Amino acid sequence: MEFCPKCKVLMVPKDDKFVCTKCGATKKKGGRSVVVEKQKQKETVVLEKKIDILPKIRIECPKCGNKEAYWVLRQTRASDEPETRIFTCTKCEHRWRQY
Repeated sequence: MEFCPKCKVLMVPKDDKFVCTKCGATKKKGGRSVVVEKQKQKETVVLEKKIDILPKIRIECPKCGNKEAYWVLRQTRASDEPETRIFTCTKCEHRWRQY
């Protein structure tokens, strides 16, 4: 790594020299080899229809009348307010909230 002698910003390699990205100053590499690594784009895995790993509770679904639902807690308002319980029916997958 090389830093610009004028503005102290990290210089990037270009051909046989280092170039400052801020002021454009250049500096010879001086025989050192430079390896530039490009990071791979991160992948995000989205799980679809995998709610069966959530905890269950006995509560009546307002849509179909089923007596069981999955539940999660989410902080949907300010941090000094209580969490919101979000339910998902195990039968019809209807969602509702309880504040």
